[in-house]
Amino acid sequence: MYTRISKSGGRRYLQLVEGHRDAEGKVRIKVVANLGRLDRLSPEKLDPLINGLNRAVGRLENTAHEITHDPARTYGTVFALHELWKDLGFDRALNRALRSGKRSIDAEALVRAMVFNRLCDATSKLGCLRWLETVAMPAMPETVTHQHLLRAMDALMDNAEAVEDALARQIRPLVDQDLTIVFYDLTTVRIHGEARLEDDVRAFGMNKETGGIARQFVLGVVQTAEGLPLMHTVHPGNVSETKTLQGMVQTVLQRFPIQRIILVADRGLLSLDNIHHLTDIAYKGGRKLEFILAVPARRYGDLVETVRGVDFRTGDGLREASFEGHRLIVAHDAARAIEQGEARRARINELEVMGNTMVTKLDWQDEGKSALGRRASDRGAYSRFVRAISDAELTRFIKADLTADRFSWNVDEEAIARAALFDGKLVLLTNVPEITPADAVVRYKALADIERGFRVLKSDIEIAPVHHRLPDRIRAHALICFLALTLHRVMRMRLKAKGHHASPQLALDILSRIQKHTAYAGSRSFHGISKTTPEQLDLFQTLNLPKPS
Repeated sequence: MYTRISKSGGRRYLQLVEGHRDAEGKVRIKVVANLGRLDRLSPEKLDPLINGLNRAVGRLENTAHEITHDPARTYGTVFALHELWKDLGFDRALNRALRSGKRSIDAEALVRAMVFNRLCDATSKLGCLRWLETVAMPAMPETVTHQHLLRAMDALMDNAEAVEDALARQIRPLVDQDLTIVFYDLTTVRIHGEARLEDDVRAFGMNKETGGIARQFVLGVVQTAEGLPLMHTVHPGNVSETKTLQGMVQTVLQRFPIQRIILVADRGLLSLDNIHHLTDIAYKGGRKLEFILAVPARRYGDLVETVRGVDFRTGDGLREASFEGHRLIVAHDAARAIEQGEARRARINELEVMGNTMVTKLDWQDEGKSALGRRASDRGAYSRFVRAISDAELTRFIKADLTADRFSWNVDEEAIARAALFDGKLVLLTNVPEITPADAVVRYKALADIERGFRVLKSDIEIAPVHHRLPDRIRAHALICFLALTLHRVMRMRLKAKGHHASPQLALDILSRIQKHTAYAGSRSFHGISKTTPEQLDLFQTLNLPKPS
């Protein structure tokens, strides 16, 4: 059955006809219906018929209206992150912690939007609003303003303890209850603003990125051996690293009912008095706290005789001794030792050449010989030389004689020899009784995974620089970035468990190609998502998430 246009008396008619073969095999045409003169058939008359036929076979209705489209919105990333957010129970945790009859905003949805924004397109809060216009965020309020986002951050800090306890409850099932290796480290986060406020976390301190003084706050992160972040801490920018350890351990013991913790931390956190106090805290609560800590260079002077008596010429480069009642494990890399020793000697030689050049110029002046450049002086030579020694971090080895009448210096060969004892060596202190030296070194080197997490925070999530002024807003910003890091790490764990090659960032890039589309025809609107590729479907399966529909 089909339509045909026939002519009669100079006019054209639209007919519905049917073709069939007669007994002789000839094609015969039968007119089923005359639909009328073609020039009098308007879309308003034909559309009901066409739409009726479309409905009968399950097709979309026909329309005479122009088809228009909204700009496509990214959907795959926010859908996947929303499903992961729900799977971890963060939606329930935040809704419980932030529930308030006085608050008119959906705080959980707004916090979720800011967390997803850090992972997908890390920007400021104003930038977050622009980003929301480009994505099809599930379960979001129709209207979101800058003030809404700031009020959601305030709600986080008004209920900070309840929020962090609720999130810890959701993470607990992922934590081994019998034995937990806990990694802890700190980083510095640069911050803008010169104003000084009460309880301000902005303070000037040594910045780990630039190596100079910067206004900042200090962020601590605790994670498991598998790379799962457990909690974070925020401290003033000038805090002593050792002072952060006690509060961290107490909070971990409070939030996670595990019986034994092996703490792995870097050199800056080691204080023997601190460690003794922490183990006492754990024992009083019926828990057991053990540690694997790197000995800082400032304590190497106490270990000179111990290390001097150890022979590394044979074996696997691992030796064990005791220090302050704990096991001292020393790992030696001969190639690295040669490299460090040669580099130190080269820097010392460069400074000696510089010093000799200064002496030669001063001697020429004393002999009345002219020299190019400004006239030199002993005091000026001292100033330049001491500054060069400091910049090269060689003040232990080269000493300018500031009491002498003429510019002079000496090289402390004994100090160089003592330093050479520790070239290529990693010195660890532990009270874990059963761990082998090799395993202790492996555990300590795994601490580098927190450093990778800090790089994710500072590059992909862009935690810094922070532009907030109020201390609680700064803390809220840190919590939002920590939640983003948690989602990033859970994605990494699931991808790794299935042997998938993609990183979390690559996975999000691939999923970002899934878009949601909206088309309009007259008063009707049509919604749909772009077709998912096998690669995208594989990612949803690997991440244990439902595919979008």
